[in-house]
Amino acid sequence: MEFTNRLKDVREDRDLKQSDIAELLCTTQEQISKYETGRQAMGIDKYMKLAMFYNVSLDYLTGLISEPRKLK
Repeated sequence: MEFTNRLKDVREDRDLKQSDIAELLCTTQEQISKYETGRQAMGIDKYMKLAMFYNVSLDYLTGLISEPRKLK
């Protein structure tokens, strides 16, 4: 699975819209769409914020591992 798909899957698993995540990251829905489709790279600061929000490890969120691990 591509890491961009992981961003979308995690969001959808929690029944959130792109606009919900855009508000969290102080950006636009269009920008979230670009992140999820891989048209634009997302900075580590945003990945960290999402990992904390979703309570999952960065390695899961970025697609390095396939099973989610909660943050400690």
